[in-house]
Amino acid sequence: MIKIRIHGRGGQGNVTLGQLIAMAAFYDGKMAQAFPNFGVERKGAPVFTYVKIDKQFIKSRQQIYNPDFIIIQDPGLINIMNVFEGAKKNAVVVINSNKMPGEICPRYTGKVYCVPVLEIALRIIGKPIINTSMLGVFAKISGLITLNSSKKAISVNLGEKFDQDIINKNIRALEEAYKSTEI
Repeated sequence: MIKIRIHGRGGQGNVTLGQLIAMAAFYDGKMAQAFPNFGVERKGAPVFTYVKIDKQFIKSRQQIYNPDFIIIQDPGLINIMNVFEGAKKNAVVVINSNKMPGEICPRYTGKVYCVPVLEIALRIIGKPIINTSMLGVFAKISGLITLNSSKKAISVNLGEKFDQDIINKNIRALEEAYKSTEI
């Protein structure tokens, strides 16, 4: 089972990102679950979202304490909490940042990818909505979900709430992030 922990702040689309990853995995023929961890937090407060992907039915409903992947949507959280807590020795970390990995988390010894998804989102979507761009980065780095399944997840998930223009912008942001991510 692959375990993913997403760190961000309320209002950044962390819950939606978890749902999109799980939906994409499902469209790729895998079992998946996504669930948030927050209480009475408000916009701007730290939020965690957990995603599990497996080839078999997932029985466990517990939080993720030893992730294989850590996605950090707000790099400011690195300085105020231990976002790497419990990470497996070879856990892959993806950070929304235009800095070099050694600048942003010099003590973490695992593989770190820094991708400026905020810049991509602002340029294409016109708003600081980074979850669909981060989905593209995760798809490229992890290889767990395909670009096509990610597009379908965006279309289905956002299609319930938004018009086609917004969906198309989010898909373009996904594709741009996917293409610009170097492995």
